[in-house]
Amino acid sequence: MKKDIHPEYRKVVFLDTSSDFKFMSGSTQNSEETIEWEDGNTYPLIRVEISSDSHPFYTGKQKADKVGGRVDRFKKKYKMN
Repeated sequence: MKKDIHPEYRKVVFLDTSSDFKFMSGSTQNSEETIEWEDGNTYPLIRVEISSDSHPFYTGKQKADKVGGRVDRFKKKYKMN
């Protein structure tokens, strides 16, 4: 790898603002905010709107309104049944 062209890769804490769920991961994102993690160290804090804790796919609360296929929905929409 070439020197001085890659962003710094470090541990950061992500905070899901919709559920207050926090998790640590590696990232190159920068942040002025910091947070003290469970291990007593301070890490940059990145706020996200959605994570696996609040996403409908992972929580099992996704909508199941697509019962029929495309043709069935078209026929229902234009009352062609």
